[in-house]
Amino acid sequence: MASRIAVIGIIVEEPDSVKELNQILHEYGEYIIGRMGIPCRQRGVNIISVAMDAPQDMINAMTGKIGRLAGISAKTVCSKKAENI
Repeated sequence: MASRIAVIGIIVEEPDSVKELNQILHEYGEYIIGRMGIPCRQRGVNIISVAMDAPQDMINAMTGKIGRLAGISAKTVCSKKAENI
């Protein structure tokens, strides 16, 4: 199965959606290499970056689910090269 390295940038503007976001991240936990959260208190948002090593369809599925949450935006950048795992 071909796998890519990806970074998903997530902006959380609606704290009520955080529980659902964490459930999604847990669901894809086997593919997550690491994550970092930064609170931006002045703007009332949280910034999260998630590094993944996963098949493209898993990356797309996770990003899509996150992007459908109320008050949460997500964008993905993937490596150009896919490796077989």
